Amino acid sequence: MLETTREIRRPASSGRPARHERRMNAISEATARIGADLAAAASTPYQEVLRTLDSRRDGLTRREAARRLERYGPNVVDHDRPPHWAIQLASTFKNPFILVLVCLDVVFLLTDDVTGVLTLTTMVLVSVLLRFWQEFRSTKAAEALKAMVTTTATVLRRPGADARPVEHETPIERLVPGDVVRLSAGDMVPADCRLLTAKDLSVSQAVLSGESLPVEKYDTLADVAEKSAAGSAPAAGPLEAAGLCLMGTSVVCGTATAVVLTTGARTYFGSMAKGLVGARPETGFDRGVRSVSWVLIRFMLVMVPIVLVVNGLTKGDWFEAFLFAISVAVGLTPEMLPVIVTANLARGAVAMSKRKVIVKRLNAIQNFGAMDVLCTDKTGTLTVDRIALERHLNPLGAPDDEVLEYAYLNSSFQTGLKNVLDRAIADHVQEADRLLADARFTKVDEIPFDFARRRMSVVLRREPDRHVIITKGAVEEVLAVCSAVRRDGVDEPLTAPLRQEVLATAEEQNREGLRVLAVAARTVPAERDVYGVADEDELTLIGFVAFLDPPKASAAAAIDALAGNGVTVKVLTGDNDLVAAKVCRDVGLDVGRIVLGDVLDGLDDDELRELAERTTVFAKVNPMQKARVIRALRAGGRTVGFMGDGINDAAALRDADVGVSVDTAVDIAKEAADIILLEKDLTVLEQGVIEGRRTFGNIMKYIKMTASSNFGNVFSVLVASAFLPFLPMLAVHLLVQNLCYDLSQLSIPWDRMDREYLRRPRKWAAGDLSRFMLCVGPISSIFDITTFCVMWWVFSADTVAEQALFQSGWFIEGLLSQTLIVHMIRTRKIPFVQSRAATPVLLLTGLIMAIGVYLPFSPLAATLDMRPLPLAYFPILVATLLAYCTLTQFIKTRYIRRFGTWL
Repeated sequence: MLETTREIRRPASSGRPARHERRMNAISEATARIGADLAAAASTPYQEVLRTLDSRRDGLTRREAARRLERYGPNVVDHDRPPHWAIQLASTFKNPFILVLVCLDVVFLLTDDVTGVLTLTTMVLVSVLLRFWQEFRSTKAAEALKAMVTTTATVLRRPGADARPVEHETPIERLVPGDVVRLSAGDMVPADCRLLTAKDLSVSQAVLSGESLPVEKYDTLADVAEKSAAGSAPAAGPLEAAGLCLMGTSVVCGTATAVVLTTGARTYFGSMAKGLVGARPETGFDRGVRSVSWVLIRFMLVMVPIVLVVNGLTKGDWFEAFLFAISVAVGLTPEMLPVIVTANLARGAVAMSKRKVIVKRLNAIQNFGAMDVLCTDKTGTLTVDRIALERHLNPLGAPDDEVLEYAYLNSSFQTGLKNVLDRAIADHVQEADRLLADARFTKVDEIPFDFARRRMSVVLRREPDRHVIITKGAVEEVLAVCSAVRRDGVDEPLTAPLRQEVLATAEEQNREGLRVLAVAARTVPAERDVYGVADEDELTLIGFVAFLDPPKASAAAAIDALAGNGVTVKVLTGDNDLVAAKVCRDVGLDVGRIVLGDVLDGLDDDELRELAERTTVFAKVNPMQKARVIRALRAGGRTVGFMGDGINDAAALRDADVGVSVDTAVDIAKEAADIILLEKDLTVLEQGVIEGRRTFGNIMKYIKMTASSNFGNVFSVLVASAFLPFLPMLAVHLLVQNLCYDLSQLSIPWDRMDREYLRRPRKWAAGDLSRFMLCVGPISSIFDITTFCVMWWVFSADTVAEQALFQSGWFIEGLLSQTLIVHMIRTRKIPFVQSRAATPVLLLTGLIMAIGVYLPFSPLAATLDMRPLPLAYFPILVATLLAYCTLTQFIKTRYIRRFGTWL
């Protein structure tokens, strides 16, 4: 049984909301005020509306329109525009490690250390330019998706005060309040409008409400009191108002004349758009990078002064100690982190572009990997975004092909504009059956649809002396003119108990979320060729046709795959709860208790956070309520993705950690999104999740590799500095070693990840990094110290004169052990045996190790103050490295068993 939460609870007192929350609440209140004003206008006689707008039914004069354009401004809504390239370039420097490197670069420049300046400048420029180019190119690609044509509206304008109105096309940016516009099938509604006349008008409001079925709109020429029977009574909101057409919606069928009430930012849509301008909320990626960055920076701020003091006191040369401490700072700083992160994200963007995905913001790729909740709208994501005939039933609910035949004849022979339901019926009938039905009947007359009757009829000749009246429309209205029911080919009188059974059949379909129409017929003698509404009487109910926007064939499998990868799917839709429940059940979601939008307004933030965590489906939610649910989930520690393509989705897209839209979405949704799909399919998202986790895993490899090895090196430096009469390694040695090590890791973005790692959402954990550094870092120090002992006692590098030999020995051992750690840390398995690195990683790390061994023997040795090492050193080196790998694997196993994680 479907349960729907409707109770409104009183909000409890809560703390002061964040700045973004306050801003969104203010925008929500403004949208509500605009909605209330529009609903009031819909319930006001049109003459008074025109008088308030100082307009006429035949429109404004050109001079009046020009004055109003100056007063109200162009009919455009607020939206973010791509920043100038220079601003984009400057924003790429907003990274803690980039700023640290720039500061260290300045220090090296002031101390005339050319090697340090060139090294750090190269690292900064590579990182900054790579990131800038990728994001600049992605922004341009996203901009290219926008429509390049100017949208126009048909408007009535009078050349002069007493002149006749002239109908012409005007860019919608030039519309002003008081303009009278013509609307017809296929038009986008250019502003918030009050209808003056309407004929068979249906409007799709999916971009604002999420409801897939078009909404009937009525003309409002007469006073509201006189039209109340036709549905023009005051509405609860602007979307429910029959006499309003709102900006951004589109005309499905029919024609209308309407007066413009509001334009631009003062429209219902424009008020929502204000929430999409300005700084974006901080994402999980931003918080994660910042937390990890400050962990490493704090380590550096503690260790560097200690190195400076120890070396200054023991060696007596404070300037040399200062240069060495600065080099240690460089060594502790994962200077290639921005490059590695950007290269990983850029590679992920390229990989996703091959799957028809445009990545606008690189950080969104990693957020994909961390995402553990995916919120999505329903229409077009879970469904095919096309109304289809789902069932054709007799009056008591059994499938019946006769109902389909009569429904098809009614839709096929009507001359009015066919709506989506008529097209769905035609699509359901086989071509051969359509030809046969059309050949058997000849049209005699038609009784058009109107909103008072809510039905329409066609009169067909089947036999020379017999006509058949076929009526299709709303259940209650068709049943009101029926006197019999056809069951198993036999017509029975429509008694009161039978009427209740018939209504129960229709209600059962409604409870399953289907839109139901009734079909009835009557055969009469062929005595005349003209029929009217009075002839819709004494009909026999043939049955019902039921419609639904059907689920996508791929949706259930994609949701199952996302669940298998640790991602929970939640549905946020503006559609009604019955339709949402039907679709969600069909795609395999556990619906549970559905929460309606009006409930959310009665909850404080803590209550909503608890409710959002346990709820799968939110129905009849407005745009600001969607965004609030997203924020509540994020406040509960979730990393949230949102997928949508309508105006009603834009605020949620912006507030999510990763917003996903499609190329067919409205422009404002594409601007708010981080990722744009060229194909709207959840399967693509599942692939994006895996790509995001692969990207995150490779980033974490670098961070943990460099943080642990650098920490171990500095710990070794502290030990050696306390006992050696000379520096254990020159500043230039540290810089070159660090540069070589970092170059060996440039191939990490192309490394593979263990399959087990990709099965769970991955998030930044600064506390885990600290623990990892303290557990794994000192392992290398053990073998650094054994190398010190070997160089001191075995090779007699125990005086200042022999310091170059000592430093060369530690340089090679330190570089090779650091490079090997790449293979030890990249997998929780046994490297080279259970998990082998990708070929680029193997080649580049092997090359760097060879270069490290060669440097003391190369022509550069004298420049670097190095000396060739005796051959006896190398067997000891091999034994040291093997012991290092063995101990690291042992510690790794114990670490995983103790903490349950590795990368």
